[in-house]
Amino acid sequence: MGRSRRTIPEELLLLALDPTTGTTAQPQSLDLGLAGAQLVELALAGRIAPDGDRIAVVMARPTGDPTLDSALELLRRRGSPVRAVHWIGGPRLGLRQTYLTHLERCGMVHAVAGQMCGVLPTTRYQATETAISREIRARLDNAIRTGVPPDPRTAALAALAHAVGLGKHLYPGNEGRSSRSRLRDLIRHDPMGGLVAHAVMDVQNGVAAQPRRPQAATAGAVRQPAARASAEPAGAPGQSRHGHGRMARVGAR
Repeated sequence: MGRSRRTIPEELLLLALDPTTGTTAQPQSLDLGLAGAQLVELALAGRIAPDGDRIAVVMARPTGDPTLDSALELLRRRGSPVRAVHWIGGPRLGLRQTYLTHLERCGMVHAVAGQMCGVLPTTRYQATETAISREIRARLDNAIRTGVPPDPRTAALAALAHAVGLGKHLYPGNEGRSSRSRLRDLIRHDPMGGLVAHAVMDVQNGVAAQPRRPQAATAGAVRQPAARASAEPAGAPGQSRHGHGRMARVGAR
C-alpha cells in the first residue's frame, strides 16, 4: 500500500491528541484501539479477513508499512485464525509510542520535552499539521450530521473512536450527547470495524476469555466502552518497551 494515505491507527491517534496540552485522551484504551486499528487497516489492504470472531491471514505479502507488516507477520506465524480479543489484548507494549515517533518523523506532530513535578522527564506531542487533524474530524462530523453511511475507513475510525471512549473527548458535555450517540451508531456501517471495536470493548470489560457468536455481534447491540483497559496491546517485534504509567517518551496520559 502506498504512503500517500494515512492509516487508521495514525488517524485514531491524531484524533486522541489534545491540541492544547499535547496529551492523549484515554491513553490505556487507546493502546487497545491502535492494535485493533491495525487489524482494520490490514483488512482494508486485503491481507486479513474476519472468520467468525477470528482473524485469518488471506495474503501474507507485505504492505510496505513496517509497523503493519510486523503485525501481519505475527498473525501469519500463528498458523491459524486468532480471536480478535486475544490479539488486541495480547501482552505487548510500545505501540502508541511507535506511532507517535512515526508521526513525528513524518512531520505531523512535534515532541515537546518537559518535566513532571519538576523532576521526571516527560514528552508531549502536539500536532503540527492541524489541517490534517481538522480533515479527519470533519469526516466524522459529516457522517454524524448527515446520517449518510460513511465510507469503510471513516466508519471503522468512528467505531474505534467510540470503542476507546473518545466520544466525550470529541463531543463533550450535554450538548455533545446526541453526537456521541450517533458516533456509536456508526459502528454498524463496517463489519470489520464493528468486529474489532467490539473486541476492544470486550478486552476492556474483561470478557475476552469467553467466545462470542460469530458475525451477529457486529450488527447487534452496541456495547459501551469501559473506563479503563485490562490489558496492553501488541506492538511490533523488536519494539522497545515503554511504561505506559510513566510519562517518559509516551506522549500523554
